[in-house]
Amino acid sequence: MSDSKLSPPDLEVQLAQLDGWTIESDKLHKQFKFPSFVEAFGFMSSLALVSEAIGHHPEWFNVYNRVTIDLTTHDSGGITMKDVDWARKANELA
Repeated sequence: MSDSKLSPPDLEVQLAQLDGWTIESDKLHKQFKFPSFVEAFGFMSSLALVSEAIGHHPEWFNVYNRVTIDLTTHDSGGITMKDVDWARKANELA
């Protein structure tokens, strides 16, 4: 995974392939909704393992059955392929 900030055209290409993700405040953004708190928390637990394995951690927030995620690579000053790949994995696990 690359740590280089994606150019606006490259970001648009990647965003078109990420179902449900948008750009908010210069971050990849998505809210996931689950049938219950337990399923939302299980999703977060699964992604926590992914995050540790790749050394890339989200900004996220959970309220009952919703998980809101924002992704950016702070060291690179914006959205990188690390964020895109993490978002893909989140979509797979949801």
